Amino acid sequence: MTSSAILIPARLDSIRFPNKMLADINGKPLIKHVYDICGQTGLDTYVVTDSRKIASIIPNTILTDQASNGTERCALAIKDLDYKQFVNVQGDMIDIRPDMIDKTIWHLKNYSLATLFCELKDNEQSDVNVVKVIRAGDKALWFSRFNQHYGYRHLGIYGYKRNALEMYHTLQVPQEEQIEKLEQLRWLKGGWDIGCLKTEFAGMEINTPEDLKSWQTWMTRQQPL
Repeated sequence: MTSSAILIPARLDSIRFPNKMLADINGKPLIKHVYDICGQTGLDTYVVTDSRKIASIIPNTILTDQASNGTERCALAIKDLDYKQFVNVQGDMIDIRPDMIDKTIWHLKNYSLATLFCELKDNEQSDVNVVKVIRAGDKALWFSRFNQHYGYRHLGIYGYKRNALEMYHTLQVPQEEQIEKLEQLRWLKGGWDIGCLKTEFAGMEINTPEDLKSWQTWMTRQQPL
């Protein structure tokens, strides 16, 4: 059994941004941008999806049944994969960096589950598309979409040891997950610890069409005159 692989769960039926994964960005779909960046790590990388449209544009794809969230989709995918641990990179993390993936894997030395966070800007506190994490040391205490008036910005990347991901389907879906629409609350309510590490991150996650426009505007400003 080899060490680590990257899983990128992707679906087309996003409520906030339908067909988001296929959104054209400089001639390439969003999901392909994220896949290509993840491939820079040298780790085996798979897009996990129930969409044949997505599968048709990605070299390494695992087709699964429909799932209620990305973690569940990843858990469905690993039965035929021979790795000790996995990194789940959200398909809308267009600014994901290889060093963020490396840091997540490193933290799996200490936890069965790991994730990253960064500083939270004032204008992000009330944005329900920006997930907040409250922590104690290097352990996550809670995640929320709502304004907590404190905390950090949670980033869309998770690390799992294999046995933890295999257990996901046995966990009860808590009321808090249904309210917040945050899949990681199932772990916390099930008694699992989630390790979290801080990283510097000035990028974006593409949750809405407006996010994509903002990102394209920001990228245009980064181009040399």
